[in-house]
Amino acid sequence: MKKVILITGGGRGIGAATSLLAAQAGYHVAVNYRVNQDAANEVVSKIKEIGGTAIAVRADVAIEEDVVRMFREVDEKLGSLTALVNNAGILQKQCKVIDLDGPRLQRIFAANSIGPILCSREAIKRMSRSNGGNGGAIVNISSTAIKHGGAFEYADYAASKGAVEVFTLGLAKEVAPEGIRVNAVRPGSVYTEIHTDGGEPGRVDRIKDGIPLKRGGQPEEIAKAVLWLISDEASYCAGSILDVSGGK
Repeated sequence: MKKVILITGGGRGIGAATSLLAAQAGYHVAVNYRVNQDAANEVVSKIKEIGGTAIAVRADVAIEEDVVRMFREVDEKLGSLTALVNNAGILQKQCKVIDLDGPRLQRIFAANSIGPILCSREAIKRMSRSNGGNGGAIVNISSTAIKHGGAFEYADYAASKGAVEVFTLGLAKEVAPEGIRVNAVRPGSVYTEIHTDGGEPGRVDRIKDGIPLKRGGQPEEIAKAVLWLISDEASYCAGSILDVSGGK
């Protein structure tokens, strides 16, 4: 059976690494992006260079209409979905809770918490046995920020990822009888562009001495954990949250 995977935020960082690794594992890959089409197209080109199949799909996962359209496009261009990676997420400038405002909170939670729920809903419609599907796997990307709460920097981001983990646990129980395994990966401090979005491009280097392994992670290390969770090797994992954080 053809394997089809949709990776939200697949054009950069962990998403890009996961897209490439999935292609190497034989998946037909839908690389989702919100604004950076060039980055998504570059990932697609790299996949095609190694003989894989991939498409770039624009959608803002925070917008329900975009999500519905994205899944329909994947249906039409790649076929039946077998795996979803809810990777897309945003981080805004570091600040204390006292300085947060409503629009920022709305955007953070819409993208980081509601987006994965909407995407999972659409995936379930296609994968669930009761709807004629063959089952599948969903992996949500969390963050070790949920352990320390993002104090003084991004408590809103940490809270939005906490919601993702709770959703992972609930959804895993709900859809396991449908043949769908839902798990999450909890990355630690990884060298990606998201730290630039937060206003501190060198954040990983600043805090790496506090990590037991004394280094930041690479996107490929997170991608390998994701690919393991969607593979048959993780066939008895459901509702698992896998730390990939250098021991922190």
